[in-house]
Amino acid sequence: MREVSLLGLRLLDMEAEAIAALMAARPPSAPFAYLVTPNADHFVRLRRQPILSSLYAQATWRSLDSRAIAQAARLLGLHLPAVATGADILAILLDRHLRAGDRLTVIGLCSEGLAALHDRLPDVDIAHHAPPMGLLQDQNAFAAALAFASSHPARFTLLALGSPVQEMLAQAIASGEDATGIGLCIGAGLDFWLGRKCRAPRLMRRLGAEWLFRLAAEPERLWKRYLVDDWAILRFLVDERRQSREVRPPSWMPDPPV
Repeated sequence: MREVSLLGLRLLDMEAEAIAALMAARPPSAPFAYLVTPNADHFVRLRRQPILSSLYAQATWRSLDSRAIAQAARLLGLHLPAVATGADILAILLDRHLRAGDRLTVIGLCSEGLAALHDRLPDVDIAHHAPPMGLLQDQNAFAAALAFASSHPARFTLLALGSPVQEMLAQAIASGEDATGIGLCIGAGLDFWLGRKCRAPRLMRRLGAEWLFRLAAEPERLWKRYLVDDWAILRFLVDERRQSREVRPPSWMPDPPV
């Protein structure tokens, strides 16, 4: 797998189609492996809460889910991976690689969304668990979600819980001795695929302006994230560019005298 290091993570340098094909080729009986798709919000959280870094480091696949980051990194002259969003990878897996009779486990998604999913995938064996809100503060509810996922192994396990709880659950599933299949930390990806939420027009996505579309659609929920918190990503990218220009002595050179 081709990978590029950016902001402290090794990210796949592959398009969404190639990543989906790579995942689909993995046998369902193989040990549990999971995908994370960090965006600006994730990177900012990782800088502020480095204890969460293992959630991403232990993932089998990591892809960049932000064209805005890619454009900023390109302007700064940073080497960057291809952008492969979680929504795109999920759509390709469900549209092209999911087969009749496959098992699909979904953690999250409301009852209306589940009904729509059954309508779209009538020949797929779907197991569903809807944990309560505030899963991070409810140890029993988290344990119940983990137990459900562990007792319902599937070719694909879709964790639609939002970050970082979905990554925490994926890591917990992977640490089980007999866990199999593939986990995808997808956030609102299923809602996009089902048409329950609208994605930005393709041109806006290509221009890295999908965040503007989502902000206009959900201003009360997203204004602080997009207009305040996530701007720190620019400082992190500038710092990375500055560090990449520093000249480091070879590893064989002795330390200078004190």
